[in-house]
Amino acid sequence: MSRLSPPHKHELTSAQRKVHDDIVAGPRGRVQGPLGVWLWRPKLASSAQQLGQYCRYDSSLAARLSELAILITGRHWGSEFEWQTHKPIALDAGLSPDIVENIRQNQTPTFTHEDERTVYVFAQELLDTRAVSDGTYQLAIDILGQDAVVDLVGLLGYYTLISMTINVFEVDANGPTDLA
Repeated sequence: MSRLSPPHKHELTSAQRKVHDDIVAGPRGRVQGPLGVWLWRPKLASSAQQLGQYCRYDSSLAARLSELAILITGRHWGSEFEWQTHKPIALDAGLSPDIVENIRQNQTPTFTHEDERTVYVFAQELLDTRAVSDGTYQLAIDILGQDAVVDLVGLLGYYTLISMTINVFEVDANGPTDLA
């Protein structure tokens, strides 16, 4: 049971209803997890869901790289909701089951794709040390490109916000997929 459940659908204010409807009309198709908690603060929910839509659906990163970064962030924060939600998406996006399992077990995967290894090294270093070394930064620029590095930092920040929200409010990974 979550510490803070989303507002009930029939009790939404007009501002909450607008954000809810915008989320449902977008690529997610439903309000779930931290999005439901954020509805208590409609401006936060609106801003965060727009950032999330960009990070997840519109960034310059390939889907498998985005999903790799999301899994790394979810594992770093111990966010089971994020893990359960994104594991099948990562596999569908082409991430190797071995890589997914290694991340789940907090083990360093063996990578065959240099871009995946670069995302892993960059994300782990940033999450673990709150910075990246000059060498890691240059590797990411060389392998991923400037635009992708900017998008990767944004994605890691967004999914840190997601994971923190999940952890603080104890959002249930098996809870409803939309408002009651």
